[in-house]
Order: sequence, then C-alpha cells, then structure tokens
Amino acid sequence: MKFSISEENYIKSIYHLQVLHQRVNTMMLAEMVKTKAASVTEMLKKLHKKKLIDYEPYKSFILTDTGNKIALNIIRKHRLWEFFLVNKLGFNWDQVHDIAEELEHINSSELISRLDEYLQFPSFDPHGDPIPNSKGKITDLKRSNLIDIPLKKTVVVSQIKDQSITMLDLLKHFKIGIGTKIKVNKRFEFDGSVEIKIDQMPNAVLSNQVAKNIYCVI
Repeated sequence: MKFSISEENYIKSIYHLQVLHQRVNTMMLAEMVKTKAASVTEMLKKLHKKKLIDYEPYKSFILTDTGNKIALNIIRKHRLWEFFLVNKLGFNWDQVHDIAEELEHINSSELISRLDEYLQFPSFDPHGDPIPNSKGKITDLKRSNLIDIPLKKTVVVSQIKDQSITMLDLLKHFKIGIGTKIKVNKRFEFDGSVEIKIDQMPNAVLSNQVAKNIYCVI
C-alpha cells in the first residue's frame, strides 16, 4: 500500500510522540505538524480507515502494529540518508535534516536495501539516533546525560537530542560532535551549567539547556 507524503509525515510524527508520551492526542499532533486540530482530525480518520492507528474521536490514540512498522521504515530511510549525506557527500550534520525529509519519501525498498549495504549497515545516524534495520529492530545503547556524568570522568558523545540547526551550530562552535571525548570538570549549582574539557581545547562552560541535550557513553 502506498501513502501520500502527508500521511507518512503524520505517521512518523505520531511515532515520535508515542516515544515521549505513549499515547497521543490531537492537540499534541497538531502542534508537532504545525496545523489546525480540524485538519489533524481529518487525517486521523483517513489513517484509521487504513488501519494504521487505533483511533476514536475525542480520545488519545496510538499506531497499530502496521502503522508502527511503516513509521520505523520511514525513520530508517531518513537516518540512512542523513548518514549517506554526512559520511559520503561531506555535508555538515546541521545541513542534512531537510534534505533527508525529502529523500525519506522515495518508495523503493531495493534502493534503501542497496544504500544500507553500501554504507555497511550503520546502526546510528550522524546525530547518534539509532537506525532501524530492515526488520525494524533498533540497537539499544546505554547512554547517560552529560548533566549526570561523574566529575573528572571522560565520556564519549553518542547522541544529540535537540537537532535544531541553532543547537548543532552551537555544538560545532565548541567542537562537539558524535565521538567527541568530554570530561566534566565542574558543575555550577546557580544555573546547572557545567565546565567541560575537550582534548587540546580550552575549558568551556555549557548551559544546563545545552548539556541536558548531550548524551554520552562511558
């Protein structure tokens, strides 16, 4: 079954909201896709008719198993394209989201299969998000928030939660990316900011807002 770009965007958005809230309501989804609640309701009826969501008017809803598989496939394509753009075409990590948003709607399983093989089956995209494999399985990696890292412990950046252009540009300024080794020297109780040390770089202070979006493996 083929789906429109709009339908795929809704399915993907519902999936991401489910990860955060388990069940989704109309207002949450309207805010995420930046449209009116009435438009969301019309789309929900379409997705329900196609058996992609469990939906009743005025109640919260979730993806069906079929809807979940479709969402994971869209996310898989998006993250594979991001990996390709950064690692093969030399794009910066803050340049690839919008391009991948377009490429994720290419409906060719053979193309994605060959792309995955060409990239040697990566498990994570350039921002550290897991890439679902061809069966929808996701690699689970135990990570800790930079806020919670013990002082003087060296860790490796493995994921960035806030992937806005402004956030990624700020991290680029501090030379922080996936794989960067960081040591937390000090925490400041006043505002929750942290002083960090990166090899061959002067000490830097990150705000609490920035630090809480950086996840690391020890």
